[in-house]
Amino acid sequence: MQQKMEVGILGATGMVGQHFVKFLQGHGWFDLKWLGASDRSAGKKYRDAMHWHLAGVTPEAVADLVVEECKPGNAPRLLFSAMDASVATEIEQAFARAGHVVVSNSKNHRMERDVPLLVPEINPDHLKLVPGQQRHRGWKGQIVTNPNCSTVVLTMSLAPLKQFGITKVIATTLQAISGAGYPGVASMDIQANVIPFIGGEEEKMQQETQKILGTFRGDHIEPLAAKVSAHCNRVPVVDGHTVTVSVELAAKPSEADLRHAIETCRGVPQEKGLPSAPSRPVIYMTEANRPQPRKDAERERGMAAFIGRLRPCPVLDWKFVALGHNTVRGAAGAAVLNAELMYSEGMLD
Repeated sequence: MQQKMEVGILGATGMVGQHFVKFLQGHGWFDLKWLGASDRSAGKKYRDAMHWHLAGVTPEAVADLVVEECKPGNAPRLLFSAMDASVATEIEQAFARAGHVVVSNSKNHRMERDVPLLVPEINPDHLKLVPGQQRHRGWKGQIVTNPNCSTVVLTMSLAPLKQFGITKVIATTLQAISGAGYPGVASMDIQANVIPFIGGEEEKMQQETQKILGTFRGDHIEPLAAKVSAHCNRVPVVDGHTVTVSVELAAKPSEADLRHAIETCRGVPQEKGLPSAPSRPVIYMTEANRPQPRKDAERERGMAAFIGRLRPCPVLDWKFVALGHNTVRGAAGAAVLNAELMYSEGMLD
């Protein structure tokens, strides 16, 4: 790529927006030149419009950019959306109508019939839904989404097993507090505690998993014909969602079959060498006590999923532990990788 493509962020001052800012620093293809936020932040320099919550300081490359309102106008064509769900629908659709490509981390459009819910290693063909947005909605642009942060971990761990015929899944999450944004969960609630409820999370995991692992059928996605049950819990971990998974497989593969499928898992991002793609999207760990959030979540720039403790399940067929970085592969990094795939497919020309 000879010249970088200018990009912007919708919702740039929030926690996820800051993760986009951090992840895009030094990117080989994309040059962050525009930041959008609410009316109260518009007109201020980025350094004055927000409090930097991540490690280190506000990147100098963006600190003096003037924040603009989240309205179509002079924004770049490619925009990453970190908008809050309460306002994302109207704002993202306004930009799509105006000809922008919106790659969104927000939940609002994920389950719509003509919007891809994309994990590039798993379902790149779901991008074929995009032309339907222009035909049926009259948009000049488009919207593509990435999944919920816990769904990413689950689907990346299940993707290598899809060839064996997934019929039932039971998943229990131990989700980091960073997934709740800032200020997140009150310290008196989360310290030395487990909170066994995250609003809407279980439904998202169940429905999104079936769509991501589903099959493209011309103008829609046929959901994966498997029953998925999720239990979601918030735990006192800063970054990294852990998921314990039990799965029933129609083909009744051996442990050797499963290990081979996991260890050889690759996808289009690896074949194309996309800038943010890990060399191995799913990494199996042989240690009895791994993966662990503190030791493994940030490996591979936070872009890989880790699997361990594969063993027989007396109720279903097999069970294992999976881990992924919720604010990187589960948010900003996921969206950037989606945009890289779209660029490589000529969708951003």
